[in-house]
Amino acid sequence: MEAVMETIPPKAPDLRRLLGPLVAHGVDFVLIGGMAGIAQGSSLPSYDLDIAYARDKANVRRLVSALEEIGVRLRGGPADLPFQLDERTIENGANFTFITPFGDFDILADVAGVRSYDELSRGASEKDVYGLAVRVASLDHLIAMKRAANRPKDRNMVEEYIVLADEIRRRETEEDEA
Repeated sequence: MEAVMETIPPKAPDLRRLLGPLVAHGVDFVLIGGMAGIAQGSSLPSYDLDIAYARDKANVRRLVSALEEIGVRLRGGPADLPFQLDERTIENGANFTFITPFGDFDILADVAGVRSYDELSRGASEKDVYGLAVRVASLDHLIAMKRAANRPKDRNMVEEYIVLADEIRRRETEEDEA
């Protein structure tokens, strides 16, 4: 039985239950990672939710409130590692990986491949994600992030994201010429 369970892919996160509290609390964030790729048209699966977030004090306060509502627990650390979810912890850290009742959830302040959160935010577009208005990273930023990560799965995603970006640019050019 264990061998079979090891081959079953992880369950995709419940985006509505993870993004809803962020939106409700007014958190300044951008959807990144595989779910952002899916929102941009990718067919590749993703089994966690990744966001980049603004580091200003007021936003960190809103983020902590949303994370408390979601019920996050630290992922990947020793079981006996104490973790206090509060503003100071988030301010003293940058990137956190969490387990939640709704799936794995990663929050990043330092995003490899992107110069700054402001740059990422300016390039993002608002999309409807399960009825929620969410800013989603641009394909160009997703490509830069995946190139910086450079894992085998990221290299596969880069290829698809380039094709998607080229197709979008082609369509935009055709619309402009029409």
